[in-house]
Amino acid sequence: MYILCPFKLYISSPLNGFSRFPSLVGQCGNQIGCRFWDLALREHSAVNKKGIYDEALSSFFRNVNTRTDGDGADLCKGKIRSLKARALLIDMEEGVVNEILQGPLRDLFDSKQLITDVSGSGNNWAVGHKMYGCQFRDQIVEKLRKTAEHCDCLQCFFIIHSMGGGTGSGLGTFILKVLEDEFPEVYRFVTSVYPSREDDVITSPYNSVLAMKELSDHADCVLPIENESLFDIVSKINQMTNCGKLGSTVKQTSLITSSAGGIKHNREKPFDAMNNIVANLLLNLTSSARFEGSLNMDLNEISMNLVPFPQLHYLVSSLTPLYTLADVNVPPRRLDQMFSDAFSKDHQLLRADPKHSLYLACALLVRGNVQVSDLRRNIERMKPSLQFVSWNQEGWKTGLCSVPPVGHSHSLLALANNTCVKPTFIELRERFMMLYKKKAHLHHYLHVDGMEQSNFSEALSSLTDLIEEYNQLDASNCGPAIDPPRLEIAV
Repeated sequence: MYILCPFKLYISSPLNGFSRFPSLVGQCGNQIGCRFWDLALREHSAVNKKGIYDEALSSFFRNVNTRTDGDGADLCKGKIRSLKARALLIDMEEGVVNEILQGPLRDLFDSKQLITDVSGSGNNWAVGHKMYGCQFRDQIVEKLRKTAEHCDCLQCFFIIHSMGGGTGSGLGTFILKVLEDEFPEVYRFVTSVYPSREDDVITSPYNSVLAMKELSDHADCVLPIENESLFDIVSKINQMTNCGKLGSTVKQTSLITSSAGGIKHNREKPFDAMNNIVANLLLNLTSSARFEGSLNMDLNEISMNLVPFPQLHYLVSSLTPLYTLADVNVPPRRLDQMFSDAFSKDHQLLRADPKHSLYLACALLVRGNVQVSDLRRNIERMKPSLQFVSWNQEGWKTGLCSVPPVGHSHSLLALANNTCVKPTFIELRERFMMLYKKKAHLHHYLHVDGMEQSNFSEALSSLTDLIEEYNQLDASNCGPAIDPPRLEIAV
């Protein structure tokens, strides 16, 4: 498991003394996690010029004295000795994990943070969830507990995984249930990468719907991301940077899809640009836990303020700006435009248009030199064009972090609990039914011990119930919002 692409998990401690632990599961999660740690080190090195182990670094990294015997003693202050990521990497194929251990980030991890196998899950949710879950449960729990013991005060878990494969969807959601059993009071945040319609994994609809039931039952917050949206964003940025007019005015080091300025790699991989977008999402999401700010937002506050109903915890995310201009003669994008872009469908990490759907709540996490007055002014400006549920017209949560991303003066991450996620779930159900009504490929799953056909029907029912909840919300707010009658006071 890694933090972004396949499925990984990690824990770290923020400035307020809490710790968060990322867990990365599968090939996708580990690849995204690798990009996250690379960019996180880049951010901290830009701020921490003296090489001192401070509270910001302690949120996601341990400072270890490697000269001692055994695991090495944690150093709470002083010079940086050897940084170790607060993470657990899990994959039933060892290729990606081995590549990380042989790459520039190899010193961030050791064997005690890894759980691997050699055969993989064969794009089969049942193999990852039922077979590998039972086989590795004790080992996973032991490593989770040992990693958690290094945290001052464990606040939440991050899980990063993909939905279409076998390890990410199956073992990833198995670990989610393990976390609920072993750490019931700790929040569970999940970043799930959904397959595109043109996905080359035939069984991805099965894997995704089976995983969806576990996400609905056991996660506190889910950030769904679609490969198709990531590809569209990368294509648009490449088109702008490659055209003659804009190519010379865009800072290459500020591109969200670029790794320029970070750890040098021998060659860019096909999905590095897409993984960088997800890594930047996580960087912005965790910025208040890593840096100071005038209005820092606790991650648990996101769940408290954006999830009014237990199962409706799917948050649509958008990121802006995607780049900054280098030519001083070209005026930078106005702050107001950044807020407008955050609600545009072109900046969503899911194929959705939240501006024309119903909001249950919305969070705005701003980084850089932005004032609270700017934040409030833009909220008031955007409110007339956004439809909120009648019982939560003021459903805004805001956060301000003073440290901007590297190469930017400011940035904005918007998280929306919005009914616009419904079309994605409806399309996923349709793709599932195309296979399930013919019972195609079903025997591959039913051959796994503990897997029954009832698992499919229960997962389908869970997804249908989720879609129906969104339908009811849309139906209840189809008319104009009516202000409740005010109490009249007789004079």
